[in-house]
Amino acid sequence: MLPFASWSHPVPRITEAERLDRLQRLRAAMAAAGVAGLLLGATESLRYFTGFVWHASERFCGALVTRDRLVYLVPGFEVSRFETLPHLPGDCAPWQEDEEPAALVADLVGPSGTLALDEQIPLFVYHRLAGAMGTDRLRDGGPLVSALRIRKSAAEIDLIRHAMGITLEVQARAFDAMRPGVRASEIVALIDAEHRRMGADGGSTFAIVSFGAATALPHGAEGDQVLSAGDLILVDTGCRLDGYHSDLTRTYMIDDPEPEIARIWAIEREAQEAVFAAARPGVACSALDEAARRVLAAHGLGPDYHLPGLPHRAGHGLGLEIHEAPYIVRGNGRVLEPGMCFSIEPMIVLPGRFGIRLEDHAHVTQSGADWFTQPQASLTDLGVTRG
Repeated sequence: MLPFASWSHPVPRITEAERLDRLQRLRAAMAAAGVAGLLLGATESLRYFTGFVWHASERFCGALVTRDRLVYLVPGFEVSRFETLPHLPGDCAPWQEDEEPAALVADLVGPSGTLALDEQIPLFVYHRLAGAMGTDRLRDGGPLVSALRIRKSAAEIDLIRHAMGITLEVQARAFDAMRPGVRASEIVALIDAEHRRMGADGGSTFAIVSFGAATALPHGAEGDQVLSAGDLILVDTGCRLDGYHSDLTRTYMIDDPEPEIARIWAIEREAQEAVFAAARPGVACSALDEAARRVLAAHGLGPDYHLPGLPHRAGHGLGLEIHEAPYIVRGNGRVLEPGMCFSIEPMIVLPGRFGIRLEDHAHVTQSGADWFTQPQASLTDLGVTRG
């Protein structure tokens, strides 16, 4: 196995020892559930437990975790590439083009063992496993995996915090580049270049840059917009660091704001702070969403998902996936626990006019919550301290 590429960040990568601990805890959960094996596809859970990263295709590539083995299932002609990639030590079970990997999995699990499946494994893989083993021996492995992934370790939190810091600085550089006549595509390119310059994995994972009325569209408009004087600006972007995501939105102006824009921006910040204040161990995720909606309703917005108001959930979990549990949404009774990480972004939309989204992330501590990044200072000031 080749060594990792150079690493210039002040926080460490996830270590082999941490991944081995994850596997140990997974195996304990498997034993308690009476599961003989858990099959991981080419998903973020494969990276989480083994460090092995592979892009999904019609050829199955992944790993089988049993109570005493870690077995990588790899297309035969890809074994030489697999051997060059970072991964925990384990056995390699190649399969050839005229063979069925589901039959190989069935043989490894044995004639009577139950198999839990990574919840993101494609449906066609499930059907082939059902044909090889029978549906009665297949289980949903999602709860086993999610119970471990949802609470981040200190190392994971450090990586997310540093990734957020990178993106916050990139947001500040985008702010500096805003001027009438600039195209959204120019800012998107700048954001990607700055993420790369600061050492993010592969540049930006995404970048939404919206001007004027397009800020009312939560995921941006089609086409290449041009910034005009007096336009509201919304920039939502992120990157990855050792696989862990950042995700930050800033909404601002480079001109003096209209009173109504300033009023809605202040309500958005108030709603953000209400969600943060409600976040502590033992509180249901739904209560945080309700905290945001109470603020909006007090200012005559909403209620519920009605517009003008908040058209979607107040936040989402974040880690190796940019959207993962826990979801900060009505009806989610899951209670917060230390180590859970999530966004706080109760966007306010005035259809056809403008939208304000301020998105920061927090993680739950023993006594409350802690911001990864400090929220935006004002409508015309990102509040980023420059070195």
